[in-house]
Amino acid sequence: MRIGIFDPYLDDLGGGEKYMLTIASCLSKDHDVSLFWDNKDDLSLVSNRFGIDLSRVSLTKNIFSPSVSLPARILKSKKYDAIIVLSDGSIPFVFSKLFLHFQQPIPHVSPNFKTKRKLSRVKKIFCNSYFTKSYIDKELGVDSVVLYPPVNLHPKKVKKENIILHVGKFRTRGLGDDFKKQGFMIETFKKMAENVSGWRFVLAVSIHERDKEAFEKLQESAEGFPIEFLLNKSNKELWNIYSKAKIYWHASGFGENLEEHPELAEHFGISTVEAMGAGAVPVVISAGGQKEIVEEEKNGFLWNTQEEFIEKTKKLIADEKLWSKLSKAAKEKAEAFSGDRFCEEIQKLISNF
Repeated sequence: MRIGIFDPYLDDLGGGEKYMLTIASCLSKDHDVSLFWDNKDDLSLVSNRFGIDLSRVSLTKNIFSPSVSLPARILKSKKYDAIIVLSDGSIPFVFSKLFLHFQQPIPHVSPNFKTKRKLSRVKKIFCNSYFTKSYIDKELGVDSVVLYPPVNLHPKKVKKENIILHVGKFRTRGLGDDFKKQGFMIETFKKMAENVSGWRFVLAVSIHERDKEAFEKLQESAEGFPIEFLLNKSNKELWNIYSKAKIYWHASGFGENLEEHPELAEHFGISTVEAMGAGAVPVVISAGGQKEIVEEEKNGFLWNTQEEFIEKTKKLIADEKLWSKLSKAAKEKAEAFSGDRFCEEIQKLISNF
């Protein structure tokens, strides 16, 4: 089969890009796969960041660019047996089998007649979590499938250190300021540090040049405390810190009206799974896709308030036996999301149509 793949955010450094590029890599083993994108440097940057093999994937002119007319797009799309699109809520019109992927809820969408016609041409919609699926199905009136993100576990046998870790993209545009709530976590650690010594908070973040000024202010807020920043590290480098960390923090969605804006919660939580795979015990907000990963007091902790956040973290710090038990369970849970599962599932999804 000849397959085309389009991610409108390919120059970003998020989980959605890792997801789509992994699809391209997986399918290229048995199919002729092309990515619709115009800047080769963007592709190299993102593929190197995530360590994904795209040697069998070609880059072709982006037929979804605003500069390409609808007739031209339709004509070029005929050359493909299937096209997979990461949707931002829109549904492109193409003359090939169309598969749509959603990485986040798209709330308050009422499909009009035109949208319904486009939906009728979609072979299948797939989501990254049941959290995302619940909103997509309700809003679009469909029955999507869940294909959990690709998670490759590479824990290293190194001695654990008293590290609380957070991994995530620093973003001030798109889905709200400081989407991952790194600022809130810094303030939480500073508050907790008054009664806890010998621990440090490490934030491994990816950052675009456009957010550099805002990020520098975030760094300034951490001065004088045992807080460190690791910037734009590769997957290989991240595993070094994952393997050393004892506790993992995540707070996306805190303080937001998630009933009105569910997209502000974490849609799945790849970094949470990666941290668990390395034995770090998650202490994460009880919202979004995190609840599909973390089971309260079985392989980690879920929280709703800052007080609860601090209390549960301190409980782990004070009880080495409890930490060891949850760390072992966290590793076992992470294994369910790893291996060749993702490639097998996407191959099956495409071949069934």
